[in-house]
This record gives sequence, C-alpha cells and structure tokens, in this order.
Amino acid sequence: MNSELNDLRLYALHLNQDDPKKNTILRLNKFNLVKLGKKLSQFPKNAIVLDPFSKKIINFQDRGILKKSGIIVVDCSWAKIDLVFNQKFKMGRKLPHLLAANSVNYGKWDKISSAEALAAALFITGFKDEAKKLLSKFSWGKAFWEINKGFLNTEVKKEIN
Repeated sequence: MNSELNDLRLYALHLNQDDPKKNTILRLNKFNLVKLGKKLSQFPKNAIVLDPFSKKIINFQDRGILKKSGIIVVDCSWAKIDLVFNQKFKMGRKLPHLLAANSVNYGKWDKISSAEALAAALFITGFKDEAKKLLSKFSWGKAFWEINKGFLNTEVKKEIN
C-alpha cells in the first residue's frame, strides 16, 4: 500500500464485471492504493464491507475498525448489484446518499464508482486527507468533493454532535 494513505487497509473484491478501461479500482490498484481479491476470504474477516443494502450507515465510530481491519469495497457492475449483494455482511455499512462525479454516472444519485465509495467512507470516518488523495488520481475527483460537500459535511457533523 502507499504510505501516503497511512497504511490504511483498503481492499476491493474485484468481480471483473466492468470495462477495465473505465474501472476505478483497477486504476487505484495500478497506483498500489488498494489490494484486489476475488473472494471475501482473502481479506480480514472483521473489515468493514461497503454494502448499499446494509441497514447501518458508516460513521465516525467505524474509524477504529477501519484502522485495525480495513475496508472492503465490492467492485461490481451496477446492473448486477442485486445478485452480488444477496447476502448479509457481518460488518456491512452503507454510505449516505451521494451524487456520482465519475464520467459514467455523473450527477446520478447513489451510482458512485468504487473509488468514490472508498473515498467517501474514508472521509466520513475522519481520514479526509487520505480520501482526497485517492480521488486525486481521477480528473473528476475534485468534482466529487464539490457536488457532495454539503452531504458529506452533514454526515460528519452528525457524528460530532
């Protein structure tokens, strides 16, 4: 992993369902920012799994778990999301509603890329600099922060109060 990201354990369950040229996780992997795997068993069992169907929203209190065991994003096609998430994850967490800034789904609610999901989770759990470094690898990275500034800051403020 890249030391710029404080040796955070960032993982991606890569299901190879998207165009590799547009895949954000493959790009992050190219920069050695995320570790890829094909099975959940390849990752720490107590890691947080980003799950859009979880009942629990990721929050600042998840910071310790993320620091100790890491976080896993499931990198799959939005077209196959229901099939992929047909199980419950012990440490499943969902993100608040966010707008996509990536070039494929720009401006669509909750259609964020895997890189956007990881960055948002890092931001919410207090790893703001690391989150911004992740998305700095994409031309649209700054746009994600701009269009979601109010939503992300609201989530962080909820946790502080």
